[in-house]
Parts: sequence; structure tokens; C-alpha cells
Amino acid sequence: MLVLAVLAAGAPAAPSSARLVKGIYDETQVLYGNPDKTFPILEQLGTKAIRVNLYWGGKFGASLRPPSGLNPEQPRNLDWSLYDRLVTFAARFGIEVYFSIYGTPDWANDNRGVNEPPRQIKALENFVFMAATRYGGRFVSEDGIRLPAVTKWIAWNEPNNPLFLKTQFKRRAGRWVIQSAVDYAKICNAVVAGVRRARIDSGARRGKVACGVTAPRGNNMASSSRPSVSPIPFMRVMKAAGAKGFDAYAHHPYYGNPSETPSTRPSSRQAVQLGNIDDLISEVTRLWGAKRIWITEYGYQTNPPDKIFGVSPKLQAKYLAEAYAIAKKHPRIDTFFWFLLRDENRLEGWQSGLLNKSGARKPAFATFRRLR
Repeated sequence: MLVLAVLAAGAPAAPSSARLVKGIYDETQVLYGNPDKTFPILEQLGTKAIRVNLYWGGKFGASLRPPSGLNPEQPRNLDWSLYDRLVTFAARFGIEVYFSIYGTPDWANDNRGVNEPPRQIKALENFVFMAATRYGGRFVSEDGIRLPAVTKWIAWNEPNNPLFLKTQFKRRAGRWVIQSAVDYAKICNAVVAGVRRARIDSGARRGKVACGVTAPRGNNMASSSRPSVSPIPFMRVMKAAGAKGFDAYAHHPYYGNPSETPSTRPSSRQAVQLGNIDDLISEVTRLWGAKRIWITEYGYQTNPPDKIFGVSPKLQAKYLAEAYAIAKKHPRIDTFFWFLLRDENRLEGWQSGLLNKSGARKPAFATFRRLR
């Protein structure tokens, strides 16, 4: 039945991905939690990778302008210690780090918020250069420790969602046009340029960059109270605005409602979920060629505690296995990141953890551990 579901979803019958990277995205536990407790759990789960936001603005404390913006040894106002700890623990446990560059500091956009792009896109490129140099495999920290290399980079997060990139549409010549994809093309290119410059100028290990990182749906209603752009139109404008040079296209193919299985095609033509992921991959191919595809966020919430969007814990485990099988079957998909490790400690948060908020295991914990 699963094979039929995969074929019905449009996945090709070609040879499956040789090695699907099984990852976790939960920075509350992985970045801010106790690593002595978190990383042994990740190891027990057989986690191969973790995704973490590397904040340029906001939580990272990069609100002060760096003295040069270029030399990673100069901006002492940037406290890298939390990220140094993260990459060191990850290397110790054999787990690969995927850094998502996100957030604009106040000084870079006249205090317009972390979800507005910088006035000068070069400032973002310079920050990425600093980060990719520090985590390029050759940098010695202030404590005299050679920091492990990070070779996977992600540009922003869900730029077609106003929560992460505020201005989705602008009015020009009397009509609404998509603006978020235009701004995002510059963000994408800046991250690509910063990572590649670190390799050339500082000898950092070669890094791969994923752009897109799109949310699964958008309303395409410029005059609504919360306008957003669906993935396919976003990609087309992103391409027209000059996004190029990246290695992979990232996407978050979440379900739309709890009655949908991973292989269900969405009822809305504006959505790209796992059940119609080939629609997105075909468009990526048309626009940029045979780029690799990274699923950098996916999950099912559970009921309890979420009575609206959750499924039973047993169904969560079943859908996790089915979703992973669909991704593994597809020859273009390289990564599958589950969100979260542990339920958020608030009902209005996200409840898709392999552990509940008290730390007890859900059935999906054992399922994730068995995935190969």
C-alpha cells in the first residue's frame, strides 16, 4: 500500500536516494538546552544531522555594528560561544550541523525588525563570510580550540511567510506585485557569496547552500490582513529576480489538516505538501536545473495535547515512517528534518515532538530510531 501511495503522489520509480540524511530541528533543546542531556538522546535516535538558526540579528546579540564586518577575529561584540559549544558537541557525537542564517540586526535596517531585509545586502554577505570562516574547519577560537567545520548552510527561513519576511507584496503602477521573492533573491545570493568567499579568502572547507526554504502554502492575497505567497509563484519571481548559484532547494512540505496522510495531495492548488512534492521539484528543474532537494522541516502534531491540529500518537509514528519512506524513495531528496525533538512547553506552540513536554517518549521516538 505504501508503494502505491508513493507512486500516486507522483514520486518516480527511479532508484531511491542513496543516503537520506535523517535530522532533527529543535533549537530549544539542541542550542539552548543542556547538551550533556540532549546529545546522548540524539545519538540514541541515530540522528545524522541537526538544523539550527544562526541568528544575525535578534537572539544572537549582533545588534551592534561589527568594526569591520569582514574579519571574524575583530567583532568581539558577537558572542559565538553558544554556537561554538553546539558545533563542538555535534562533532563529538558525529552529527552534522546545518546552519540557517536568519534575522537582520537593528543597525542594518533602521530598526525595522529581524524579518525585514538589510538596507545594504553586502552587510549580510559579510556576516555569512564571518560565520563560514569561523566554522570553516581551520579557525582557532579564543580558547585555543580548533572549531569543527560546518559545510551545510541555509538561507533564511520561510521567506514566503510574513512572520519571517514581512513585506510580501508591494503596489507598483496601480497593481500588487510579489516583493518577498525579490528581496529573498538578494538574501539567497548574499548567503551563497559569503560561504564561497570564505572558502576562497580563508581556506574554509567547501560549503553547500540551500535556498528557498519555503512554507508549504500561501494565500496570494495582497490586500488581506496577513498576505503570503504560495511556493510556486514565489519560486518564479525568485528566479526572475536573479537567485542563482545555490546547491539545493529547501522546502517544508507540512500537511494542511490532521485528516491528511503524508501521501495526500492537498486540496488547494496553491499548496506544496509531501503528497505533491513532485510539483515543486518539477518547477525547480524548469527554473534552475536538477538541483538537490532538502526537506528542512516536517512533522505531525499530536492529540493530546493539540486537539485541533494533532493526530493520535500512534498515527504520528505511522505518518513519520510513511513520510520518511516517500522522501527516501525520491532520488532528488537528500535530507529529512523532523520538527521537533520535544514538544514546546506551551499549548499554543508546536506539539510534534518525539517526546512530550515532560520528556516521556511517544511511539514516534522508536519509529524515528529505526529509520534507515
